[in-house]
Amino acid sequence: MEVKDKKILVLGLSKSGIAAAKCLAKRGAKVYITEGKEAKPEYLDKIDTLKAIGIKIETGGHSEEFISNAELAVTSPGIPPHSEIMQKLKAKNIPVISEIELAYLFTKVPFIAITGTNGKTTTTALTAHILSEVYSAVPCGNYGLPPCDMLDEDLDYFVCECSSFQLEYTKEFTPRISVFTNFTPDHIDWHNGLDNYFKAKAKIFKKPQAPLYSVLNAKDEKLLEFSDHCDGEVFLFAAEKGENCSYIKDNVIYFKHKNIEEKIIDIKDCPLIGEHNYQNVMCAVICAKLAGVENEVIKHAIMTFKVPEHRLEKFAQCGKTVFYNDSKATNPEASLVAIRSFNNCDVTLIAGGRDKNTDLQEFCDAINKHIKTVILIGEAADRFEENLKQNNFNNIIREDTFEAAVDKAIELHPDVVLLSPACASFDMFSGYEERGRVFKKDVLSKINK
Repeated sequence: MEVKDKKILVLGLSKSGIAAAKCLAKRGAKVYITEGKEAKPEYLDKIDTLKAIGIKIETGGHSEEFISNAELAVTSPGIPPHSEIMQKLKAKNIPVISEIELAYLFTKVPFIAITGTNGKTTTTALTAHILSEVYSAVPCGNYGLPPCDMLDEDLDYFVCECSSFQLEYTKEFTPRISVFTNFTPDHIDWHNGLDNYFKAKAKIFKKPQAPLYSVLNAKDEKLLEFSDHCDGEVFLFAAEKGENCSYIKDNVIYFKHKNIEEKIIDIKDCPLIGEHNYQNVMCAVICAKLAGVENEVIKHAIMTFKVPEHRLEKFAQCGKTVFYNDSKATNPEASLVAIRSFNNCDVTLIAGGRDKNTDLQEFCDAINKHIKTVILIGEAADRFEENLKQNNFNNIIREDTFEAAVDKAIELHPDVVLLSPACASFDMFSGYEERGRVFKKDVLSKINK
């Protein structure tokens, strides 16, 4: 794509927006960044740096001066299609693409695109970790650096976590391998409906953006049905279905291509736990095999993999008690996969925060089967307690502060202390990252006294 001397608008001072702006400026474009919010103090140095390389920047709104005569707009993931700025661009017939699409148009390095509602980050990190044993491969996109930041590196693969927000604004992005980890309702307001949310993710499995290989979760009924309509050679994971798949049999993960079965790794040798994580491993195995990685290399890489922070992350042990940080579980559906990872042991769950008001029936059922004690905190505590009691679970402790909840969990001496809040963190923290780090810091400071 030729951008020299063209006026290109970048929407948002996000990480991906800044990466896109630098990439375009380096290639001679006339770059204008428009940010709807006022600039935060921590962004002032970044703004000065961008201005120093000729990029024009406005904050606190989107002016006609910046928008008019733009030949292309590159958007940050957080800006929905129904927003005012998007409507203005549509009225002026200014095409809009995502930063991922921009990177794709500037490189011949193949992409492994990993999308889905849950499991994207772990699968992206694990796939990149395996491939990096034999290739120059990096995790990027919604996890890691934006791909525009790495266009000048000598790479063999971009392993790219792709959110529905990013895929919404792609038209030519054609991965070598497209992965769909699972699909559950999410981001409905942003996409203006569940169907639009699915379509945004599904587009990289169909022409004109069809990959060479489509990799989908066989345990997800919607994706299993969708797999019959995907372009490219289809591979399924999490069940032995068809001639191309990865599955668990006799506690061993296998890979099968054209009905030839290969043993990859024993479940006991995986550092990840839980059915959802085994699905992530099977998915990554398929990607690695399609990239030509040998079985022994895959096995060694899986065994040396470290779980991404805040995702069912085992980080400490005191006596018999093992501590897991699953702060990324910001809704009940995400917490379910962590809760179901533990069987036949004494588990204390810390849950609560800012309520998303989703249905709690399945969440309560899982707690009844897998959890001994629930410690509730935050704004959601009343509703969570009411629902748990309605489902005949009564071993509930209420605490007013996060620190008190941690103290109580340690005091109980269970087999497992699990932070998997099933809620957003904004009633107490700036985000799930801060919540997870505070949890780890509190636990480590108390058990190491």
